[in-house]
Amino acid sequence: MGQEAKKWKKEIDREGQSLQMEESDTLDFKALKKELETALFLDEKHKRENEAKFRAIHQKVGSYEEFRDIVLASHLKPLDLQDNLGARKQPWNSCAQSTSIKDSVQVGLFQHSHCQPKTAAEFNRDWRRYYSTEAEKYSLLLNLGGQLLGNIFRTEIGFGYLGEFLIILCNNFQSTDGQAVYWILLHLSQTQRFDLNVDFLSSSEREKGIQLFQMLQQALDGSPWMCSEEELEGVKDAAKKECAAEVVYTAMVQKLMESYKLS
Repeated sequence: MGQEAKKWKKEIDREGQSLQMEESDTLDFKALKKELETALFLDEKHKRENEAKFRAIHQKVGSYEEFRDIVLASHLKPLDLQDNLGARKQPWNSCAQSTSIKDSVQVGLFQHSHCQPKTAAEFNRDWRRYYSTEAEKYSLLLNLGGQLLGNIFRTEIGFGYLGEFLIILCNNFQSTDGQAVYWILLHLSQTQRFDLNVDFLSSSEREKGIQLFQMLQQALDGSPWMCSEEELEGVKDAAKKECAAEVVYTAMVQKLMESYKLS
């Protein structure tokens, strides 16, 4: 083959390679981009779920369902104050317009009665996401009640909630809520690792706890005791089931206060 032919052959091969590269870029660029985005998404998903698994193990969840819920909810993020959700006809904090704690309780019942948490993971999600003020959180605790809260935290009251509960119950306490608050405190005291939770209470949380029990004692003295036989199983002393004398109320609250190591 002559020099001129070789020269033309090189030119043709070079042009063919250039056209092939341009054609490849045109046809496969979107697919390559999509493949890269998918790989990044899967890598981020794996990393996020892996961190959630370690977090669930560290929290010592009580069941596989709780473990699974934490992993499945790993992609959820709390809203920031700067987040804009668009136009809203409903006020951000309807509870703030209520004239009393009882009004807040009714609002809480109306807004979230269809999605009451049943596990510690669900409670933690809702507590942080839907309830921003102490009044709203107080209404949630009353709405759930002692027995359900005891079931939710049966393995452990995690996330430092015990101290937070004492502060919220103390700051928002109403005398008419005395019996409901008593059952909340009683059922929480029957959860596992409760003594350990009490040992980690801060000095300010202990002070709020003492104030709460003092107000609770005053609210229960002389009031008729309305409760079910199922709830009364938590009170073992037969004399307490009569609930007719002031000394009985005092003994009940005092015993519960001792379990919180606040007496």
